Amino acid sequence: MKRTILSLTAAVAALAAVTGVAAVAAPGEGGTKAPAGGSRLPVQRSTLVCPAPSSSEVADTTYTAFAPSGAAAGADTKKGTAQLLPTGTVADSHGNPAGKGGKDAKGKGKGGAADSGGAQTTVPPADSKPVVPLQAAGKPVTARTDSADAPALTGSADGVLAPGWTVQQTTSIAAGAGRGLQGLSCTAPDTQFWFPGVSTATGRTDYVHLTNPDPVPAVVDLDLRGKDGSLTDSGGGEDITVPPHTTVPVLLSTLTGGSADGAALHVTARSGRIGAAVQAADADTGGDWLPPAADPAPEAVLPGIPADATDVQLVAIAPGDADADLKVQLATPTGLITPAGLDSLHVKSGMTATVDLKDVTKGEPGSLVLTPSDGGSGVPVTAALRVVRGKGDKREMAFIPATRPIEARGTVADNRAKGSTLTLVAPEKGKDAKVKVTASAGSDGGTAATKTYTVRGGTTLAVQPPQPSGLKGSYALTVEPQSGSGPVHAARTLALPQGGVPAFTIQPLPDDRGSVLVPTAGQDLSLLTR
Repeated sequence: MKRTILSLTAAVAALAAVTGVAAVAAPGEGGTKAPAGGSRLPVQRSTLVCPAPSSSEVADTTYTAFAPSGAAAGADTKKGTAQLLPTGTVADSHGNPAGKGGKDAKGKGKGGAADSGGAQTTVPPADSKPVVPLQAAGKPVTARTDSADAPALTGSADGVLAPGWTVQQTTSIAAGAGRGLQGLSCTAPDTQFWFPGVSTATGRTDYVHLTNPDPVPAVVDLDLRGKDGSLTDSGGGEDITVPPHTTVPVLLSTLTGGSADGAALHVTARSGRIGAAVQAADADTGGDWLPPAADPAPEAVLPGIPADATDVQLVAIAPGDADADLKVQLATPTGLITPAGLDSLHVKSGMTATVDLKDVTKGEPGSLVLTPSDGGSGVPVTAALRVVRGKGDKREMAFIPATRPIEARGTVADNRAKGSTLTLVAPEKGKDAKVKVTASAGSDGGTAATKTYTVRGGTTLAVQPPQPSGLKGSYALTVEPQSGSGPVHAARTLALPQGGVPAFTIQPLPDDRGSVLVPTAGQDLSLLTR
């Protein structure tokens, strides 16, 4: 009898334990439901990947790291660390970086990562010294290099430095293909990326840089798409192995036998995760980095077209199984307008559509807004713009991908006393956006400055951002939508002219994902009766 009572007691205790676990893992359906809602808490760890900046002998690169100050409730209170470390590089049997071999007479890659015909080895980094380590939140830290062998970087931040940790990579190239200003906010690793706006046309050289931040290999597939569908040669972009803590650049023209402008690249990590970015160089219009576009969605916002843009090209793709019909609008300082002759845009399933918008801004800053056309079904799309400033042989290009809205906070580092422009767009008519912008200086001097802006719904606002008083170096910008604000998207333009060339780069400011929504868990005893 005692044994039976003890067994029943143990069973009840076990059921209670199972109930607690089940209530967290699977809130019930029907019966007694788990409490709704949750709490938004700061992330405890962030990871970033920066590609190798340039192989040019006349390149100068500045890295700027920053973590916003002001820990939110529930933040990790430990001091934290944040730093980047050099990665290795995959090389061919001759010691040349993979993907840098160009083409042979048949158009196939020589020594490229997508070419499995030659032996490849992993070359460790020449230096393992940390780059731009942060000591405290709220103060950007910079480092410079002019080495043609500067490696890719990967790293992580934890503690109070993890939420919003950002690193800006800005490279000035004095001459040669890709000359001008190339900028990139280092990316978080993921399992897939879209890059509308890539090209394999004559005079253009595009590399996708695949960097593995983890201690296990990643296997990656590349799919290049154009106006008629897939451009990738059979098996050409499949099974690319990226070893642990290593970077692999792949020349996009080695993936296809033809020449195509206005294409889109889909990067998928079949196993593991990677950071990815495309470096584009043009013989006539310089070069820049094309960051990943926002995930496909029925609507897309591309913020920050400069007022003096002389040529703008839109590339959109509908990656799903259905065609998309889009309304194309330009958000100007005074409202939404339809570019002349572009009432709608039809994008075929799995294909790209390219539109030459020319000097669409007509001397005013603007942002492009893509929405389903009247009666449209809301098919997911993503897109990017190639933007050119200047004329003749004094032209320079940059890219604007579709950008996620800033939900809680967006951050961009390496702003200069001259040449920085912050663009804010509230894409929905009638829904104004109010944002607080904070400028933070480094340890070399400067007191933080804050300013609040209101962006009318359906308009674009381009401003010279606030600057820290007593500024001696570069500074970081943090953009925070205020309570009750409508949706807002943002981008930063950095213009640093070079000998008559209007060199510039544009970085979008998506939400920094410095916090995550943690759902509330509760008991659901009905699980025990199913």
